[in-house]
Amino acid sequence: MNKLLILGAGTGGTIMANKMRKELSRDEWKITIIDQHKTHYYQPGFLFIPFGYYKKEDVIKPKQNFLPPGVNSIYQKVEKIEADANKLTLANGEILNYDILIIATGTRINPDETPGLKGELWHKKIYDFYTIEGAIALGKFFKTWEGGNLVINIADNPIKCPVAPLEFAFFADAFFTDRGMRDKVNITYVTPLSGAFTKPRSSKLLGSLLEEKNINLVPDFFLGEVDNENQKIIDFGGKEIPFDCMISIPLHNGDPVIEESGLGDDFGFVPADKHTLQSNAHENIFVIGDAGNFPTSKAGSVVHFMAEILHENLLCYIENRPLTGSFDGHSNCFIETGHGKGALIDFNYETEPLPGYFPLPGIGPMGLLKVTRLNHYGKLMFRWIYWHILLRGKDMPIDADMTMAGKKVD
Repeated sequence: MNKLLILGAGTGGTIMANKMRKELSRDEWKITIIDQHKTHYYQPGFLFIPFGYYKKEDVIKPKQNFLPPGVNSIYQKVEKIEADANKLTLANGEILNYDILIIATGTRINPDETPGLKGELWHKKIYDFYTIEGAIALGKFFKTWEGGNLVINIADNPIKCPVAPLEFAFFADAFFTDRGMRDKVNITYVTPLSGAFTKPRSSKLLGSLLEEKNINLVPDFFLGEVDNENQKIIDFGGKEIPFDCMISIPLHNGDPVIEESGLGDDFGFVPADKHTLQSNAHENIFVIGDAGNFPTSKAGSVVHFMAEILHENLLCYIENRPLTGSFDGHSNCFIETGHGKGALIDFNYETEPLPGYFPLPGIGPMGLLKVTRLNHYGKLMFRWIYWHILLRGKDMPIDADMTMAGKKVD
């Protein structure tokens, strides 16, 4: 009996469990998925919680609900992966062997890496919204906050969903405007980037939205420490920014077991081919989503597109054929801009976000690099798609490869 192990039952791991169980004979392949946590989180929903749009129950479901019959699930921590021996050890001492390993361990925030960030003000005046705990705590704080300097700071990249901090800034502007206290809240967006976003055209659009909404932009700020006593953040060059409430997007790292097993880079992400998704060091290990050191956004849409390519390449590998699937870095993201409107970007490794229409050329109905109500509704609708279609590995009417159809190139 051949053994396929999937490490991580988040978005990527769950999609691959569904896809590969449909594809591989149960008489020939045993599929096992391993995760230490039993709860699945719809992480894009965390953004909505501090502003009262979603509650905890809107973004959590049991992981087991999305795993197909015929997939063995183990809810245990993995202590070590011994890639040269094709085996891993669980926290209970059990050893599992594999023929193929899919690493889908994701990424996590690591506030302990920044001096003072997780100090006495953590979840009192300094909050994250990248965890369910941080989002809920921030929501409680905002209910009684009377205003002051609201600072949104990205410690460094890469981070999950790179546009989420901008979305938070836009949401905050709308939230405090609706409460009649926007004049009491000074919002500052602090980023290590030289602009609002990494890509020039989208950075121009998003930067203009910051200016339009009277949100201060502080670029090229690399967080060095947080001074809890004086409530200010300090970059490595000595620049200081005071805050009354800080929204932190801390440093991100891969799962600890990746680093402890010697499979990761300096950040704990697995080095893998950005096109084939195959490990650079071990040909029977493949990587999907946030767990890899891929030069693309760490976001759910990327995982979905990657899954199509990984599905193809796993079959090639099993059948001892050259890997024919090639991931082009396709990323597709709705961006909440506040007041019931949103934007949409679609890009890949080689092509930056461009204006136009999506998914149908000239028709849309979604507008690329445009702020519309329909894009906002698309963002809201994606939660249903995520639970009912994407996680279950069903086909979506969007190609894994980015298309230039409908895009305008000057």
